[in-house]
Amino acid sequence: MKRLLLLVGLLMVTCISVFSQKSRLRDDIGQIIKDKRATVGVALIVDGKDTLTINNDIHYPTQSVYKFHLALAVLDYLDNEALPLDCKLFIKKNDLIPDTYSPLRDDYPEGEMYMTIADIIRYTVSKSDNNGCDILFRFLGGPTIVDQYIRKLGVVDFSIAKTEEEMHSAWDIQYLNWSTPYAAARVLEKFRTGAILSDFSHDFLWNTLVETTTGRDKIKAGLPQDVILAHKTGSSARNKDGLSAAENDVGIVQLPDGRFYTLVVFVSDSMEDQKTNAAIIAAISKAVYESLTAEPN
Repeated sequence: MKRLLLLVGLLMVTCISVFSQKSRLRDDIGQIIKDKRATVGVALIVDGKDTLTINNDIHYPTQSVYKFHLALAVLDYLDNEALPLDCKLFIKKNDLIPDTYSPLRDDYPEGEMYMTIADIIRYTVSKSDNNGCDILFRFLGGPTIVDQYIRKLGVVDFSIAKTEEEMHSAWDIQYLNWSTPYAAARVLEKFRTGAILSDFSHDFLWNTLVETTTGRDKIKAGLPQDVILAHKTGSSARNKDGLSAAENDVGIVQLPDGRFYTLVVFVSDSMEDQKTNAAIIAAISKAVYESLTAEPN
């Protein structure tokens, strides 16, 4: 009986400690986003269990974050069709649309060449290439195919409806590609923990996310230099009134003790400048990391 009471007591102390930690973190994030001229959504999943969400009932435009969802769908298709990552697609010059962000076009302006799907995914995810994104959409059959694939994973609070080219045609179209923070976090968690890809495809995408070159001033800026981060960013342009529709970062962090956590931060409809938007994400990232690595009281 004494052992049972001791065990119950320890569990109660642990629960109180976890609750207190989560409450403090929520307050810290509240202070970070207080008085900001933006809507900020946050989702956190720690080690696949403990969760925290802030402003989760809003549809946030994902912008390039959805390139992670696209990569999952492409790799799943390759796995199911027993196609290797080094199979090649032909890239025509008119696939390389001007006036859009495209390191792929900058490197190969004339097109008219074959490139492996692995390299197109690297451009699309690690470098957030818009032309690479639409080449992969065409390979699969369009955004609807990706949307259906993610829904089959059991995630529903999102929409993938338009290509990058379509998003560039009118301001409001970008809002048709949206997600709640928690829905985005769940997709990341399913990738991290589930057997939704072959081991080879999983490792390839993990490394591609770790090698992301965009958004060094976002989640990554809030972490110690040696901490592993696998992430995907997304950013919009500004409209004539100076409004930024999206400044986003979603990622998986590996803690020094071996635990993982998934963090999603969406900054939407912001009248702050880009530096401030990125700083919001970095500050939230730092607060989360410090909360999860703090010595218990």
